[in-house]
Parts: sequence; C-alpha cells; structure tokens
Amino acid sequence: MKKIVLIVLAVIAILFTMNSVMSQSSKLEVGDTIPSFTLKNQVGDAIDVNTFLGKKAMVIYFYPKDDTPGCTKEACEFRDEFEAFTDLDVEVIGISADDVASHKKFAEKYRLPFTLLSDIKNEVRKLFGVPKSMLGLMPGRVTYVVDKNGIIIHIFNSQFGAEKHIKEALTKLKEN
Repeated sequence: MKKIVLIVLAVIAILFTMNSVMSQSSKLEVGDTIPSFTLKNQVGDAIDVNTFLGKKAMVIYFYPKDDTPGCTKEACEFRDEFEAFTDLDVEVIGISADDVASHKKFAEKYRLPFTLLSDIKNEVRKLFGVPKSMLGLMPGRVTYVVDKNGIIIHIFNSQFGAEKHIKEALTKLKEN
C-alpha cells in the first residue's frame, strides 16, 4: 500500500513539474507586448483586442469559472470599482473557458458592466502563458495591466486573493 501511495505522489509531482515548465515556456512578462486575439463576448460579438490598441489601456484578467465563489467575488469587485477604471480610460476584460451563454448569465446575474470573453479552447490563456494552479487541475487567476500600446506594465497572479487583483490593477494604473 505504501508503494502505491509513493507512486501516486511521484506521478503527481512529475505532472506538476511538467505543467510548471510548459506554462513557463511561453509565459508573458512585464515589458512584453500582448498577443493579438479575437474572442466572443457575453452577447456573442467577436471582440478583437487590437481595436483597443492606441486608444485605451486594458486590464485583462483570467479567471477559472463563472459563478463560483472566488470568481464571483472578483467580478463583483471589478463591477464595484468599474467607475474608477472608466475614469482612467481603461477597458476591463475578463476571460475564462466558459461559453458565451454562461458569460451572459453570469454578467446579467451580477450586473457586470465590462466585457467577458469566452476562451473555450484556452488558446488565449496559453498565448499569455497563464499557469494552472492546484497541481495543474484548476485554471489560474492572473491579471495583466496593459498600456495603450499593448505593453504589459504589471502582472498579478493570486489564485486565492481574488479581490487583490482589482486593488493591484488600480494602484499600477494610477502610478502610470
């Protein structure tokens, strides 16, 4: 029995290490330009991130799943501080693997005034190099603060500090 437990733990450790290495290989850093992408929003419209370049700074936040406790807390905090972001002329964009219908229901339920994008295949998440957490089982929660030119000026990664993402983003935007 001890051998089985040790083998299972070893396999988990190997998978965790492989996931960390793979996600770090394409991970974006401060100073990098965000990749181009187009995803559907909560009403099914295709949103091309390039339409904001040269016009608005952006806060792009990746979150695990609609209507879960941490993600709801984070989204509602962005909602409650939305005016502070609009006063700074910043576009707030939330991205998860949930589909358009889920995003629409989530946005309506909590009166979210910002864009939610559906990355069903996690292609954009991979472009940004957003790491998974919890032994590679749960999508990560990472926020990118991006200037008008598409350059990342701040990254905040905290799976369990959902409300801290908003404070971090606002602080960094006010500094610039």
